[in-house]
Formats: sequence, C-alpha cells, structure tokens
Amino acid sequence: MIPQVHPGRRKTRGEAPGLPNGTSRTGGNMSRSETNTDQRHIPSRYPSPKKRKHDLTESRHRRVYAGKTTGVSDPFLVNADRVLIIKMPGSDSTAHKSKSRRPKYSQFSQQELPAFKLILTPGYVISTFIVVVEIVDRYDNECIPKDFRDNRVEFIKNKQTNKSCTRTFTVPKQMKSPIFIYYQLENFYQNHRRYVKSRSDKQLQSKKNAAHIRECKPMGETDNKDPIIPCGLIAWSLFNDTYGFSVKGKDLKVNKRDIAWGSDKNYKFGADVFPKNFQVGDVGGKSLNSSIPLSEQEDLIVWMRTAALSTFRKLYGKIEDDLQANDVITVVIENNYNTYDFKGTKSLVLSTTSWIGGKNDFLGVTFITIGGICLFLAITFILLYVIKPRPLGDPSYLSWNRNSTPTPGR
Repeated sequence: MIPQVHPGRRKTRGEAPGLPNGTSRTGGNMSRSETNTDQRHIPSRYPSPKKRKHDLTESRHRRVYAGKTTGVSDPFLVNADRVLIIKMPGSDSTAHKSKSRRPKYSQFSQQELPAFKLILTPGYVISTFIVVVEIVDRYDNECIPKDFRDNRVEFIKNKQTNKSCTRTFTVPKQMKSPIFIYYQLENFYQNHRRYVKSRSDKQLQSKKNAAHIRECKPMGETDNKDPIIPCGLIAWSLFNDTYGFSVKGKDLKVNKRDIAWGSDKNYKFGADVFPKNFQVGDVGGKSLNSSIPLSEQEDLIVWMRTAALSTFRKLYGKIEDDLQANDVITVVIENNYNTYDFKGTKSLVLSTTSWIGGKNDFLGVTFITIGGICLFLAITFILLYVIKPRPLGDPSYLSWNRNSTPTPGR
C-alpha cells in the first residue's frame, strides 16, 4: 500500500511514514526534544539528504504521478514538483528503463536537411527561351519563277523545269552547334485515317514479309504485280526537297546521321530489308538507294513517324559548325516537293536548342486561349448577375413554398 504524503509538508527524519507527527515506531507520543534526542539512537532506514539527492538524480526515469503506482512495499517517497519519484531499495535503475517509442533524431527524419527550391520568375523563364535562336524562311512561293506563278502545279510536275532556288538570310545571334535543320509543312494532313493506315509494319521489319502488302493499297504493288518495298502512301510521299548551305564561300556540311529515333531504327525497320520497286511508275517523292537497308535510311524513318497536326516539322539534318552573329547564309534549294496541289506551304528552319528543347509556341498559345475563354466567361456571369440578379438561398424558390394557383372547382 502506498503511504500518503501531504503535498505541502515534508517529514522529519524521526517521523515514520504514515504515523502522526511526534509518534515513535514503538508507540506513544514523544516531545520535540525527545524526538530529536532519540532519533540519534534509532538506526535510520532512509538515506541522508545528500545521498537522497544523488538517488533522485539516478532515478528520474521512474517518475510516476501520485496514486498511479500500486503493489510497491515500503518505497521511499519524495514530493518533487508535485511528481513522486520512486526508488526501490536495492533495485537497479537500469533494469526498469521503459522502452521509448520516440524515433531516433536525425536531420532526415525531421526534414531539416538543406534544400533548394527553384522559383520560376517571369524573367527567369523568358531568359531561358531567349537562348534559343531560330531562323524560319518560307520558300515555296519565292522559288517559283515568275513565268509559272499562275500555274505552280504545272511547274512542279514538269521534269524539264529548273527547280533550283537560292536563298540568303542573316544570322541574328550566335548559333552554337549543333544547329538543327528542319523542313516545315503546313496544311499537310499526315493524320488522315487512310494515309496513316497505308503502310506495312511487318514488311518494314523483315524481308520474309516482303509480300505483306494488304494494307498498302493503292501503293502496294507495281503494274506487274511485284510488291513495292517499302509500300504504302506514307513511304511513297517521302519529302524530296534538298538543301545546301554555305557561309562566306565555305560549304557547311550537313550531318544526316542519328536524326531518327533509336527505337525506330532498331526495332521497326529491319537491317535485312532493302528498297525494291520503289518510286517506279507514278513518282510521288524521294527515291531510295536500293543498296542501303531501311534501318539506315534515316530520312525515310523520320518521315514514316507521322505527325498529329496539319502543321509539323521534321528533322532534315544537323550543322556541326558554329555560326556567328551577322553571318550571311546562302542556301541552295531544290524545290521538288509538290505542296501546290493541296495549297500547302514549305519552310526551312534553322534552330538551336536549350536544356528544355527547341522553340515551341504551342503551350503559350494554348494557355493564352484558355485564359481568354475563362476571362470571357467570368465577365459574362458578372454581367448576368448585375443585370438580372437572383437572390442566393431564397427559400421562396422551393417547390413547397411557391404559391400554387388554386384549381377551379376545388
């Protein structure tokens, strides 16, 4: 049983726990002088104040509130800041340590590690896009002689006409290599259903599937019923304009290696498949070298990855030399590709890239469009609220609160 201790009073050395003040262990009341005299001859079961303080320091892990501990026989109780500290005589303090569930402290668990958070301010974002230098030159109209301006389709289909065209433009800022060369087509719907389906992936992957041309109509076989490799409208309409570049009389070499996706070269186009009967009869676009396998015909591989929109760019090659500001680039263009039948356009694009890619206005235009729609709807609803307001939460609009018109005869 736990003896009760008065919270505002400490016991003297001669006073036994649970006994009234001045009462000895042997019974009877003792005066104050007798108590002080006899306590020297009675062996004390309790430590001295100095030893008591030392024991309290060692046993702080055994703090419990008064009245919460039971089953302790004759403990030593001391009231310290309204908390009772129990020290069992002869007990080892380390044997009674409670297992703490507090996790071990670390900067990681407490999220105190140093961190860096990038704040995308408008100036930072704009400066990121400024480093991308881009030159766009539309040449489909300028590369038509004046005599054929009124009949451009006849000019592009006539094999006797000279289709060479020379264009010049100035580099606005320094362009560091690699400089990517793109051709851009507009109003060309590569996403048309019949156009997209007009190909044979099995034929492109392996030579044993050379006769697999069922999906390639109308460009699946020749007049002699020989299969065309590669077959289909996509391959048949391969882009065939060519570009030659020079700066200050020095030719710039165009690297056309590694312009296609690696997955396309390794898995979609077989190394044992060679062009056969391609562009025989009705010529649609560029011809292919029959001695080079399709896996190395990167112009074809780039073109066969169809675009999702009617305006698109495809990679033509790379210039591995730096271009300085105000350099004049001379481009010799062979204007062979027919975009005049469907009122399409052709452009030549020179562009550098940054760590986030090249220049693209699609996201900017999309965000501005959506923002404009939201602004228009907001203004519309504000005007409706001002012109014809409706009270919010008006109970008169509830069906059971409306004044029903009495029915005649009732």
